[in-house]
Parts: sequence; structure tokens; C-alpha cells
Amino acid sequence: MRIAILSTNPGLYSTQRLLTAAAERNHEAVVVNHLNCHVMIEGGRPTVLLDGQELDSFDAIIPRIGASVTDYGCAVVRQFEMMKVFTTAKSQAIMRARNKLRSLQVLSKAGVGLPKTVIANHPRNGNVNRLIELVGGPPVVIKLLEGTQGIGVVLAETSKAARSTIEAFYGLKKHVLVQEFVAEAKGSDIRVFVVGGKVVGAMRRQGIEGEFRSNLHRGGNAVSVSLTAEEEQTAIDASRALGLKVAGVDMLPSDRGPLVLEVNSSPGLEGIETATGIDIASHIIAYIEEKIIGDEGDTVGV
Repeated sequence: MRIAILSTNPGLYSTQRLLTAAAERNHEAVVVNHLNCHVMIEGGRPTVLLDGQELDSFDAIIPRIGASVTDYGCAVVRQFEMMKVFTTAKSQAIMRARNKLRSLQVLSKAGVGLPKTVIANHPRNGNVNRLIELVGGPPVVIKLLEGTQGIGVVLAETSKAARSTIEAFYGLKKHVLVQEFVAEAKGSDIRVFVVGGKVVGAMRRQGIEGEFRSNLHRGGNAVSVSLTAEEEQTAIDASRALGLKVAGVDMLPSDRGPLVLEVNSSPGLEGIETATGIDIASHIIAYIEEKIIGDEGDTVGV
């Protein structure tokens, strides 16, 4: 097969691992910078161009679309879809997952466990207090709708701090989610990697001392973890609800079961491969094989 990895940085760990995994399974993979692609739109003949050349010889694409370029990246993915090229992540699913509010609404409808969350359109004065009360009072977690990798996430330990933070964000014309703080998680969360509707790896991430965010980008550490049956099913249900075939599902352990924080449509491989020792990249390539050439007998052991 010929596989295009849509990535703006060929040197990234995840991109390199996918290139290696494809080569080891006797496929040709190349990196295509989607920001340099041109989308040609005409009746009945969708085309993607790079340096003036049509990209019409790929069997599959693996989108690695950064949050800051979601719109154009998804336009390129959508064009490949129109060209009948298989993709590990549909453009609509990427857009759905990237919108925190929309994704939570979809997950809620699907019955997936979630932290109590509220959003309002520029609340004023007493309405801010009401938002805080609706999620159980302080401490509360305040998140920018467009934040990633723990950026734009604040823990407000008092009502006064929560009000100040919310009002400051709204003053900057930023929309925020106000979410309950799950104390029993103790600054940790679980990242579950789902490929083709199956869990292929999981790690527990722990924030550094004094830090409630467990993102590895924020200095947290990670170890391999065995999931309960409920945690595994929650991850599968969450990725299915959003239409993602390759996903990183982030969840908090709680007294009422796993609570999904976010579903990542372009999850990094370095943290989970390092923590678990599992070849996640080969699972992704094997999934493409299964969907395109039906080679179900050639699977990767977990």
C-alpha cells in the first residue's frame, strides 16, 4: 500500500514511528504537509495538489492534524475522502472531537460517563456564582474551549478565584467550560489508545507535585496500567460515539466510575509507547491493512 501521513513536521516522534511501522510491514509511506496542499474543486473530479502535482496514488491517509490548523487540515482530509482514499480519521470526526462543547454533547447523548460541566454565553455577576454552584461549588476546573495539552485549564480553589478567572476569560471574549473537580482522581488520569474499536494500550498519567493537570506536556509522568472492564468499554464507547477509529481517550477514575475528559483525534505515540512498550504505530498500520486488503490474519500482538 501507499500511505500518506498528513503532518507538518516529519521529525516528530509519532510521524517517524508511523513511517517505520509502515516500512516494516512492507508498505510505502510518505509525509505530506497538508498546509502545503492545494484543494482543487470542480464538478465530479476532486483533486489534491502538492507542488503542482496531483496526489492521486495513495491507498490511505493518516491525518496528524494540529489543533491550530484544524479547519484547513480537515478540508484536505475531506478532499481525500471525496477521492475515495481510506482515512484513519474522518474529517467530520476530527472536527467533532476538536470542539470541546460539541464532543461533550455527543458523549452525553451516548450515555458516556462525564464530569459535571456547564457553559454559558458571557454570564454576568450572580450568574457566574450560579455556574460554580451548578457543578458542585469550589474547587472547580475552568477550561478554554480551544485549549490543548493542558493549556488554558485552571483549577480555581475558591469561589472568588473561580469568579475572577471566568470573568477574565470572558473579558477576553473567550468561552469557557466550568467543570467539577474530581478530587478522588488525585491529579492523575488515564489515556486509553483505541484502534479500530479495540483498546491497544493504556497508561496512567500523574501530574507533578502541586499540579492537578497530568498532561505529559506539563511535566507529568506515565506508567502502563491495566484497565477495568468498565474503563475499557467506556473508551470504546467514547471513540465510537465521536466516529473516531484511532483515538486517545482521556478519563478520570472516580467513585462513580470512569469519567471521560476528552477524546483526542490525533493522539501522540511517544508517551504511550514509552510507558507501555507496545508498538502502537504497528497497530495503526495493521488496522489500515485490515480495512483495505482484509489481511485479518496478520495482526499485532498486544
